[in-house]
Parts: sequence; structure tokens; C-alpha cells
Amino acid sequence: MAILDRFRLDGKVAIVTGATSGLGVAFADGLAEAGADVAICGRRAERLEGTKAKVEAHGRRCLAVQADVAKPEDCTRLVEQTVSELGRVDVLINNAGIGTAVPATRETPEQFRQVIDINLNGSYWMAQACGRVMGEGSSIVNIGSVLGSTTAGLPQAAYGASKAAIIGLTRDLAQQWTGRKGIRVNALAPGFFESEMTEQYPDGYLDMMMVRVPAQRKGEPEELVAAAIFLASDASSYVTGALLPVDGGMLTT
Repeated sequence: MAILDRFRLDGKVAIVTGATSGLGVAFADGLAEAGADVAICGRRAERLEGTKAKVEAHGRRCLAVQADVAKPEDCTRLVEQTVSELGRVDVLINNAGIGTAVPATRETPEQFRQVIDINLNGSYWMAQACGRVMGEGSSIVNIGSVLGSTTAGLPQAAYGASKAAIIGLTRDLAQQWTGRKGIRVNALAPGFFESEMTEQYPDGYLDMMMVRVPAQRKGEPEELVAAAIFLASDASSYVTGALLPVDGGMLTT
């Protein structure tokens, strides 16, 4: 196989969670451009239609399913529908996530649990459901964060804890499934990318944080999508259990 062909996803089926906005839309669009049919999910069903249109514009099939990854039964239903309508599952992009910035002495149990339930538990329920049907050569890409390895000046105990846990989850699933099932499991650690979540940050916060980024700028969605396609495709066939920062060098500072 030629080197560039290893990055192609022709004939494969991918699932992207949290595909109603921002990076989730970019992931779905990029996977379709690389040749995959794509199943997308989110809690806001009406916002999935725009993402579906982007996928279909590449001539790929798209299945849009309203689902909440915090509910194991929704994850199972999404995977079953994908297999029924698109035939298989080869790639999972575990993108769904939320964040809060609440001081630790004031954060309620409900606020903390909601972040963990979506970011960590939801990633596990989706991986579990996909792991039951994926074949050899499949790939799971968990979306972590640099905030799983460092802090960034905001009170984000729940978010940081959830993203640190994604690293451990990724390593364990890779150990369990790569040799036995042929399913690779890796994680991306994005740095600062504009998204629906970063819109909630204080004015000027992202610009202030650029002093910690050697590249001295925010990331572009296409830069993260390219890394996801690398991990999803045969280009990374000997990579598993890895955390790949896409952060402009932030974790070096």
C-alpha cells in the first residue's frame, strides 16, 4: 500500500459523538473527505442536519441519531443502528464532552457528576458498545485534552479529572483489545481550539494563554482533524495506547 493510501478510509464506517457543533462537525466532515461513511450523534437532534449535509456533500452516507452518551442504552442503540444501516463500525471518535469552570468549594455534586458522566463515562459506554462489534483493524480515538496533563488558570476540577482519566482509560482498553481483538485505542490531547466550550471562557482568556504555547496561536480545526485521521487510519497501524498532543507545544512549557 502506498504511503498516502494508508491515510484513506474508503469502505470504512466511522461514528462521531458530539457532532452538533465545533470540532465534532469538523471530525465528521474530515472523515467523510477521507472516504468514510459516518454515523453522527448528539443530544440536539436539530443541529445534526447541518453536519449530515457536510458528510453527504462528499458523496458519503450519513446516519444522524439523537443520543446522549451518558446513557449506556443510547450508546448501544447508536451502534446497533449504525451496523443495521451502514453495515459495520470501524472507527469511533469519542468527541462528546462538556466543561465547567466552577471553584472547587462551590461546585455542586450535580455539576461535577455531569462532566464525569459525559466526558469519561460516555467515552467508556461508547467504546464498550463499539468494542462488541468492531473487527480487526478498527480504531477508537478518544478526545482528551492538554488539561488532562496540566492546568490553565481556570477552576476546572471536574473537566481536568475527566480528561486525565481518559488517558488511563485509553491505555487500559488498548492493553485489553489490541492483541485480542485487533482494535487500536489512542487519544488526542487538543490544546486551545475555538469551540462551543471555549465561547464560555472569560473575554481575553485564550489570547492570554498564548504565552504558554510555543506556536503562539490557537489551533485550526483541520490540524486536529488531520491527527484524528492519522489515528483512525492504517497510517497508525502500529500505534496504540498513545496520547498524541495537538497543542502547539503547550505541554513542553
